[in-house]
This record gives sequence, C-alpha cells and structure tokens, in this order.
Amino acid sequence: MAVYNPKSLKAEEFINDEEILETLEYAEAHKNDVELIDRILEKARPVKNGNGCTCAGLTHREASVLLATELPDKIEKMYEIAEEIKLAFYGNRIVLFAPLYLSNYCINGCLYCPYHLKNKHISRKKLTQEEVRAEVIALQDMGHKRLAIEAGEDPVNNPIEYILECINTIYGVHHKNGDIRRVNVNIAATTVENYRKLKEAGIGTYILFQETYHKKSYETLHPTGPKHDYAYHTEAMDRAMEGGIDDVGLGVLFGLEMYKYEFAGLIMHAEHLEAVHGVGPHTISVPRVKKADDIDPDMFDNGISDEIFTKIAACIRLAVPYTGMIISTRETASVREKLLRVGISQVSGGSRTSVGGYTEEERPHDTEQFDVSDQRTLDEVVSWLMDSGHIPSFCTACYRAGRTGDRFMALCKNGQILNCCHPNALMTLAEYLEDYASPETKEKGYRMIEEELKKIPAEKVRTIAEENIKEIRNSNRRDFRF
Repeated sequence: MAVYNPKSLKAEEFINDEEILETLEYAEAHKNDVELIDRILEKARPVKNGNGCTCAGLTHREASVLLATELPDKIEKMYEIAEEIKLAFYGNRIVLFAPLYLSNYCINGCLYCPYHLKNKHISRKKLTQEEVRAEVIALQDMGHKRLAIEAGEDPVNNPIEYILECINTIYGVHHKNGDIRRVNVNIAATTVENYRKLKEAGIGTYILFQETYHKKSYETLHPTGPKHDYAYHTEAMDRAMEGGIDDVGLGVLFGLEMYKYEFAGLIMHAEHLEAVHGVGPHTISVPRVKKADDIDPDMFDNGISDEIFTKIAACIRLAVPYTGMIISTRETASVREKLLRVGISQVSGGSRTSVGGYTEEERPHDTEQFDVSDQRTLDEVVSWLMDSGHIPSFCTACYRAGRTGDRFMALCKNGQILNCCHPNALMTLAEYLEDYASPETKEKGYRMIEEELKKIPAEKVRTIAEENIKEIRNSNRRDFRF
C-alpha cells in the first residue's frame, strides 16, 4: 500500500488514493460545520502586507470541505473571497491567448478524444512549416501575441524535432506589427532530455492535463498507447522541472471521474510541486468534457452542472491563490462570464480547435478536437471583457524578463507582480487597439486605458506607461514593457 507523501516523486505517493478517500470522508462529515468553514474561509482571505498582500492558500483537505458544503451563504462567501484573491494578485486584467493545433496524428486510444487511433473517419492532418507560418500570420492579424501549441502523440508524425521546428517557425514570423511573443506547449508527457530541448527552444509554460487522477479510471480511459502509463504521465511535471522548465500548467478534464475526487487530486498535485520544487503550478485549467467527432459527452456519467463548475473554480482560487486560472472556448460566453467573477485570469479568444483552422474563412469541423461553444471573434471577446470591467491583456513580459518559476512566484505571492502587470496590460491593450481593433472597440479601449492609468500608484511608472502609450499611438514602435 502506497503511503501519502507530498515530497515523493512517485505518483501513487503524492497523489495517494487512500488520502483522497479519507479527505472526501472528512469533507462530507464537516460540510455543515459552520465554525470550521468560517475558519477556512478566513484563512483563505488575502492579508494586506505593506504595498502588497499575502495569501495562505488552503490544503487539499480544507478546500475539499468548502467544495462539499451546500450552505448557500458560505458558498456566496467563497465566491466573494475568490474574486477578492484574484483582484489582489492579478487585478482586473484578463490575459488572452489562442490554441494552435499542429497535428492530430495520435497513437493513443483515449476514449474521450476524437484523435484516438481507432477513429478512422476523422481527417488526419499535420501542418507543414509553410502552413504553420500561414496560421501564425492569421493569428497575428487577429491580434494574438500568445499561443498554446497542441499536437497528438505520435513519434513518427509528431516527433520532438517537429515540435521544435514549429516553435522556431512561430517565433520567426514577423508580420506587420505582429509577433508571437510567448509559445506555451501542450504535448504528451516526455523525457527530461526532451523537456530540456523545449526549454532551450524558448517555450513559456509546459501544459499537461492529467485528465483524471483516479488511477483505475485513468487506465480504463486510456486503454492503449503510451498514455496508458499512469505513473509516467502523472510524474511528467517533475521531469519537466528537472529539464529546466520552471513554469508548468495543470488541469483535469472534469466529467471523466467524480469531481470531488479530481479536485482533491488536483490540489494535491499543486502541493506536491510546491513541496518538491518550491514552485506550484503557473496555471491551472478547468476544461469539461465536450462533444466532438466520435465522442458523445453523455457516455460519461460524471458530468457537472454550471453551478458545481463555478464552485470548483472558486475553490481552486482559494486553495492555490497565486496560480493563473484558464477557461477556454469549450465553455459558453455566459459560463465564462460567471467564472471570471470567481478567479479566472486567462481566456482564449477567437479559437479554432482544428488543424489549419485559422486560415479558413469558414470554421472547419473535420479535424476539430472538440466543439467550440464561444465562437465570438477576438475583437468581440476584447470588447466583452472591457464591458465587464476587465482589462484585456496581451502581456508576455514576465517570461521575456526572466520573471518565471520561483522569481515570478516570489513577486506574485507578495502581491508585487501587479506593479508590472497593470501597466504592461495597458500598453499591450494599446497595441491591440492601434493595430487590430474595430473602431468601436478602439474608442472603448482608450477610455478604459485613460481611467486605468490613474490607478497606477507609482508616479514614475504611470508617467512611463503614459509616454509609451503615446509612442504606440503615434508610431509603429511596439513591445514596451516593465
């Protein structure tokens, strides 16, 4: 029997089934314990500390109690504190990105993904470097600066050399005033040596969804292919960090297994990274199973309602206050708006989940990984964010200024990262408004910038940001950053 140990490098010890089951029993037994819940909520609340703030976060057991409670007033208090934490660490800015699908060739047998090997009626496609370049230009013409590249696992069609070549191509495309400044990578678990190669290629965050932390369910859902190996997949983030990648992103696919189990495992994984490497996850994504070619989400009987989904997001924000939280266009506009209020800090916009989809005028469906629920253009998403009081940010400054891993977390955990993020968000928004926005969005955006500049507390920083924004408006100079 594996023994729970967050400092262990063995998957079944840091994601320990017995510990999760005991946690769920404890949470169920205490879900109406008002005194305990109040103590947990008070612990989660951010505390002012000089010019910044600190936040204790919650253990997986404490956070599971909050997730289990059904007391309406306590749930509402969770939502209030989640928004308070998000504003304390990230302000009212929302970072924008887009996925870029390179190839849907895959040798795995994942039961929830249309790219599985046995799906013989989906079109298989792999982008050439010229096609990659065309996709990047299309994304740049939308206004994107940050991409997350995606590819199936296939050592013949998608070897690491292909991924590295694509990254080099992406960074090499300079079109008008457009540049992709950060490439995050979402590919299958791999070796320390390959993670070193990705680091050397200049990637931002390495993202890998666990799908499910329940080992038996994991093995059932991945019956064939290298992804069947639960331990190798679950231990991937440790290998990535050993390979020098200090920004990693976690996520589970909610709907595959019981959500309370998944939630506890996800928070335990964050605790493990913190315990071993001193750096928790840079991001946590919250996808849900969606309809796709050859995939019917109704075949999975663990689907969750929008209300529970919102609660999960809030509890993640309380438990891991410093992490970036991501919600994609899998979700509808209304669901995304609701989750923005409980801790989300990154959203995709104008996304296409097909291989080669951005160069097509009509959205192609033959190679889509999943249905896109929010099909608004990037400009519409930018406008919507501003209407909701959020600053759309295209900032990638931290990665290029060396503020990654423990350096980023040190600034984030004491609330000081806002000193860089707020003005950087405004300057990158000005770039978008000048180069890509519709007239209505441009007018709305500059009204927001004018008001938000007044909120920068340091006069020197505010003056520099104002001067840089004037330069952006009056010239083709770009990429100012703190």
